Amino acid sequence: MKRFVVSKWKKTNELMKNDELRAHIPKTVRMTKDSLLSMLHEYRMVYIKPDIGTFGNGVMRVEWDSALSNPYQYQLGEKARSFVNYDSMYEDIERKTRKTKYLVQKGIHLLKYQKRRFDIRIMVQKNLQKEWETTGWIGRVAHPRKIVTNYHSGGKLMPIEELLKDRTKETGKKHYHKQFKQLGTNVAKQLHKRYPGIKEIGIDVALDEAIVPWILEVNTKPDPYIFRSLANKAIFGKIMRYKRANQK
Repeated sequence: MKRFVVSKWKKTNELMKNDELRAHIPKTVRMTKDSLLSMLHEYRMVYIKPDIGTFGNGVMRVEWDSALSNPYQYQLGEKARSFVNYDSMYEDIERKTRKTKYLVQKGIHLLKYQKRRFDIRIMVQKNLQKEWETTGWIGRVAHPRKIVTNYHSGGKLMPIEELLKDRTKETGKKHYHKQFKQLGTNVAKQLHKRYPGIKEIGIDVALDEAIVPWILEVNTKPDPYIFRSLANKAIFGKIMRYKRANQK
């Protein structure tokens, strides 16, 4: 049984079969010249990402603003470029993608912490009773000049409570804790239907201004060591205990 699923497209399609999860998945399509243009004109800001890739490598933020003299622009890494027309931008993007299969995803405007975008990694694992359990979550704050939040790309790891302390009261904290736990196990159970070999997943989640979670992508080989930075060491201890048990 396949334990690791690398295609973002395949994982997204499986999650879309679940009505409850579908409401939390930004529209995602395969990238072509026409599909990127259509998505840009519909949402004005999208992310394009390689179907198979890690650490945020190759991810670009693409925008269209008809009020500008150079209305089309994209950012890759720290470098942003703008173009007077779509054709010239797409030609430049094609040179960067080098015929790699890419996806286009509706852009979610991430919440910011000290002017830096952040998202959340939720860890979900089979526990010692072989049941799915959400074992932890942590915030990933983007490098000030980058669009991706990955730690390996210069992001900063922070507890969610710190990132959201000015936006939620104690009652709100209990609500999103419950929401993260439920979302995590629902995603794992849905993927498990199609890929029964998976034992743990990491879910990258964006929050919008209403603190509504959006599933950006799912990793079937998540890095557990990012949770080592949390002050509550019991979380990392449990994650590693389950990881070792799942390797047997």
